[in-house]
Amino acid sequence: MRVHIQNDPAEPVFTVTPELWAEASARAGEKNHQVSFGLTPEEFREALAEAEVVIAAPSTLAKLLPAPAPRLQLIFCTAAGVDALAPFTNLPPGAVLVNNRGVHGAKAGEYALMALLMLANRMPALATAQRNHRWEKHHGSLLAGRRLTVVGLGDMGAHAAELAARFGMEVTGIRARPVPHFACVHVLGPEALDTCLPRTEFLLLACPLTAATRGLLNRERIFLLPRGAGVVNIGRGQLIDEAALREALLVGHLSGAVLDVFTEEPLPPQHPFWETPNLILTPHVSADDPARYIPVSLDIFFANLQAWREGRPLPNQVDVVRGY
Repeated sequence: MRVHIQNDPAEPVFTVTPELWAEASARAGEKNHQVSFGLTPEEFREALAEAEVVIAAPSTLAKLLPAPAPRLQLIFCTAAGVDALAPFTNLPPGAVLVNNRGVHGAKAGEYALMALLMLANRMPALATAQRNHRWEKHHGSLLAGRRLTVVGLGDMGAHAAELAARFGMEVTGIRARPVPHFACVHVLGPEALDTCLPRTEFLLLACPLTAATRGLLNRERIFLLPRGAGVVNIGRGQLIDEAALREALLVGHLSGAVLDVFTEEPLPPQHPFWETPNLILTPHVSADDPARYIPVSLDIFFANLQAWREGRPLPNQVDVVRGY
């Protein structure tokens, strides 16, 4: 097949190199693909004249599409969240969109567990005191027996729920289709979120950004959480009313928050979050392990390519109506 890989020069850590492609091809037993690698818009447009498959990050594609692609049949995104491409009207007609769901879960689960341990042990408050040169004792507690609500039980949320359950937490999952999950005591639909929040000690957002989830954690819902609750967001920044979250931290309604994603990224130097007490910020790194990200992504690509050739359902096909 004629495959074009478009890398982003701003993200060299996640570059698909010829060496990584060759290693993944060998693992999959794939041969005889004609492959090109591009960095510039000109290289993308030139390759698209013949490409049957394109591999690129959604943010990269969002800057380069629409573009003529007369032979394109499959687009593989090196990311799970494809909201950068919404509402998907710029995709070439007839091309199937596939993501790399399955890459992020293990790393994101460990990050979420770290964040929960930080919140339980009052690390955001201790870090605030340290920055202010104050010796303040904020005593923590065990996770065991504490109530966690995970919004989104996809790859990332499911891994986080499993690790939290191993630490003895009482986990409630919220997802679009409330199918039971072994790590959760309860799995509920989105309509139950408001009744669930008042008994939630820790809230983890791990859902994709769609029309249904944008602004999900608004001011009203933030203040439905009990006083002293903690919030973790590894989904998308636009899931949260950031001003309301900051207010809840300033007045002490929330004891702390750990955020890895933001409405505007990079977070501007003048953003009030930098000076918000009891808040830990990380620059969108919760789910990405550079050592395994591209190799596992390519393994997922080849698994989907084989299913596509055999006429089977694609494990990672994106439903553009639902947005994930």
